[in-house]
Amino acid sequence: MSSDWPDPALDVGALIRDGWRPTPFRDVVLKVHQRCNLACDYCYVYTMADQSWRDRPVVMDRRTWQLAAERTARHADTHDLAGMRLVLHGGEPLLAGAARLDELIGDFRAAFPAGRRLDVLIQTNATLLDEEIVAVFRKHDVRVGVSLDGPAEANDLRRRRHDGRGSAVEVDRGLGLLPDELFAGLLCTIDPASDPVACYEALLSYHPPAIDLLLPHANWDAPPAAGCAPWLTAVFDRWYDAPRQETSIRLFEDVMTLLLGGPGRSEQVGLSPVAVVVVETDGAIELVDSLKSAYPGACATGRSIVTDEFDAVLEHPGVAARQIGADALCDTCRACPLHRVCGGGHYAHRYRSPGGFRNPSVYCADLAALIGHVRGRMNADLHLS
Repeated sequence: MSSDWPDPALDVGALIRDGWRPTPFRDVVLKVHQRCNLACDYCYVYTMADQSWRDRPVVMDRRTWQLAAERTARHADTHDLAGMRLVLHGGEPLLAGAARLDELIGDFRAAFPAGRRLDVLIQTNATLLDEEIVAVFRKHDVRVGVSLDGPAEANDLRRRRHDGRGSAVEVDRGLGLLPDELFAGLLCTIDPASDPVACYEALLSYHPPAIDLLLPHANWDAPPAAGCAPWLTAVFDRWYDAPRQETSIRLFEDVMTLLLGGPGRSEQVGLSPVAVVVVETDGAIELVDSLKSAYPGACATGRSIVTDEFDAVLEHPGVAARQIGADALCDTCRACPLHRVCGGGHYAHRYRSPGGFRNPSVYCADLAALIGHVRGRMNADLHLS
């Protein structure tokens, strides 16, 4: 099954003839383990449209990651990149075990060109963190992002084990083992039914250097149960009104920067090119995995690191659509005065069948309300000064 836009409706050849050139990939997301020890009820990998995880190897083998390392190194050389980022992901990547992760990261470091930086990040639920794994992360200077959805009572409504038990106690234990210098921050999928300020303050209690707030993955075929604007604006006010900056919240900082005419840094807002590629456990080269929430096969490119360089997918319509800025937006979005700030919202949230991804975000009203609120707060302060 395929959508009508961008594939096959987007004419990448015409874009190139008109002068567009793809942005090289900066982030390689490596799916080192296909399974997870949690059963979060909103997970786009296991509970939504694409179920390809069932047919893939459970864990990535060494030959596959070595090929991925070689391809990553050549991509950096081909495009003369000062550095790239390797993101270890799953499923739950810690299920791969300390020894396998040690070997994998070591192979990537060894393959990477001298003089080019390789930053390594892992995104984990932290329930399996132990001293042995932390020692591996220290050895390889791996930054660790942890998924947590607020206080225990809120987190455990959604982020549970397969037997229904909550995960918050184990996450708390894992975070207690994580040294500050390796802590990249917290990732929170918001629940509009939860107490927003209590959620933020629970996350803040771990002193994260950054918090990423994610809207639950949804689209026009599977819309969200509730709006998120009141939740987001309440957290923004609590964060913005603090006497000092307590942490970085990328969504809010991006909206503020975009309102002032600067660039965004994330897929959630703004029109900056997305330069992320995914390698699955079987070596398949895929588009950003959040597209699994749209329809079966939405991430597929037909390419594999066994046979192909990453450049082979740089001109894929799904890559181009996330790199051509306002040209990827529908007429409704382009006519909206906020489109350079919201950027049409997260690409996965625009999907509707039939037709594909050329629609406003299913969270359009929420994004407009958040942007308007942030602009009002900023304008009031700028006028006062």
